[in-house]
Amino acid sequence: MTEAREAILLVGGKGTRLRPLTVRTPKPMVPAAGVPFLTHQLARARAAGVEHIVLATSYLAEVFEPYFGDGSQLGLHIEYVTEHEPLGTGGAIRNVASRLTSAPDEPVLIFNGDILTGLDIRALATSHADSGADVSLHLTRVEDPRAFGLVPTDATGRVTAFLEKPQTPEEIVTDQVNAGAYIFRRSVIDTIPAGRPVSVERETFPGLLAAGAHLQGMVDSTYWLDLGTPQAFVRGSADLVLGRAPSPAVPGRCGERLVLPGASVAADAKLSGGTVVGEGARIGEGARITGSAVLADAVIGAGAQITGSLVGRGARVGSRTVLHNAVVGDGARVGADNELRDGVRVWCDAVLPDAALRFSSDE
Repeated sequence: MTEAREAILLVGGKGTRLRPLTVRTPKPMVPAAGVPFLTHQLARARAAGVEHIVLATSYLAEVFEPYFGDGSQLGLHIEYVTEHEPLGTGGAIRNVASRLTSAPDEPVLIFNGDILTGLDIRALATSHADSGADVSLHLTRVEDPRAFGLVPTDATGRVTAFLEKPQTPEEIVTDQVNAGAYIFRRSVIDTIPAGRPVSVERETFPGLLAAGAHLQGMVDSTYWLDLGTPQAFVRGSADLVLGRAPSPAVPGRCGERLVLPGASVAADAKLSGGTVVGEGARIGEGARITGSAVLADAVIGAGAQITGSLVGRGARVGSRTVLHNAVVGDGARVGADNELRDGVRVWCDAVLPDAALRFSSDE
């Protein structure tokens, strides 16, 4: 069998980094291009032939199940498993093994809930079958690999080592890094120790390699983005709307903007760069919004200029206010004639008066 009919979706750990500062909703459920981010993950897996997904989470599973249910609306069968104590990536995989129905030699797709990717899942499964690997890894190339563990491969794509984050130029032997999606032979999952924290990157993969297992790498650099920060999340949402990051779950045509039903946009407002305007949001006259996400019921005042920013649910941004790579939390109030730039975050429900803050000079 070349297609993976089953998958494990890992949701946890750094998925909480948007909370509680800016949004009340867990990050995987924050709308990205109009729908909860996990919807894009699940829809892409289904398009690649996956039928059964086990969602493994270490937190807030009660949020996911009421929304996605049994998965039937997406053409999937979804099950949910929550860890009582964090088990790491490998431990989470082992923890849900009893829910899998694949035969020992069949492939199981495993992917990370914090990664937005254009990976050709079918191609990874085909590469896995053709190579006869025990585990196949999606690898991507990055310009600066110092923040990542390196995964060198030989001329056939077989993994030769797993190297910690390089500290010197001499240690940068490749620009290939682990991209967070794998195909496991089902029987390999049962070799992961049960009931304790395990890291696939630091323990499982190096251990398999040392034991002589076949680990195959497939380089696919079409699109890859770690959504661990608010700015990256906003960029990912914009890229989905623009069509740079492929997803069958985007509720509308790809283009410069996505305005959801019930939103109101003034005729002379300009939305571009993959901007999303959520349900019930209102955009005032002359507003200019580029590459940003305005969540449901937010209000943007006349003449506001917003670039690369997230405006939370029910938040209000006053007239002529400038947001540049900023985050305004759910329910916050930013008065008129403010200027917020480069990483500024406004807490949920905070109130910033008119003309209270600016970054540029008075001239």
